[in-house]
Amino acid sequence: MSPNDWMAGGTPALLAATVAVFVLAGVVKGVVGLGLPTISMALLALVMAPAQAAALLIVPSLITNLWQARPWPTLMRVLRRIAGMQVGVCVGTIAGALWLGAPSGHWASVCLGLALVAYAAWGLFGTPPAVPARHEGALGVAVGAITGVITAATGVFVIPAVPFLQALNLGKDGLIQAMGISFTVSTVALAAGLWLTGSYSPAAAGASVLMLLPALAGMALGQWLRDRLSARTFKLCFMVSLAILGAYQAAQGLAG
Repeated sequence: MSPNDWMAGGTPALLAATVAVFVLAGVVKGVVGLGLPTISMALLALVMAPAQAAALLIVPSLITNLWQARPWPTLMRVLRRIAGMQVGVCVGTIAGALWLGAPSGHWASVCLGLALVAYAAWGLFGTPPAVPARHEGALGVAVGAITGVITAATGVFVIPAVPFLQALNLGKDGLIQAMGISFTVSTVALAAGLWLTGSYSPAAAGASVLMLLPALAGMALGQWLRDRLSARTFKLCFMVSLAILGAYQAAQGLAG
């Protein structure tokens, strides 16, 4: 089903499920600061092709990540620190899209499932070492390129980007801002890759805009919950659930 079909002829159940996914993804991002594209791709890929799921998440991901990239006065300082990584992300995503095509078929489900399991494993057990300052530039480009290829293949752009950003010791606020910058660049690069492979049309953009409101509503709810829940407990449940979902996704792709 294309995004145009989704808007024009999607069943009420499919529309409701899609809205619910973006509300849930927004809640996760509001509580733990990341996870909107990850949870969106994981759940939407169960009911539609990965390329359509990736097209739907573009606008909600872009707007919420631009919001996260603030405050503007410190933007350039953080961006200079991670500029090489962003170049790698753009090159890797575009090259990956041209090489692999839009996410589709059983291989995409397997890649997505493995990416989700890796992300969950990092979230549960990962403690990245500090990166020596003299190697930040070269490692950043390499990490960005790998992240870009994974983004092109799966629509998920957190591995290995986030562990690398954590290893830079940017501080809490700097890390949140750096993730916002990196996710914004990855979202734009993913949109370009989808467009180059014919999977991001004006209809896809329109459907993606419609999903912005539930994503923002979920994010607001998540920020409200952040002050009332243990973020550690929430993250533990989220990562375990994601690992199970990723394993199911990979097994489903292999079985198919």
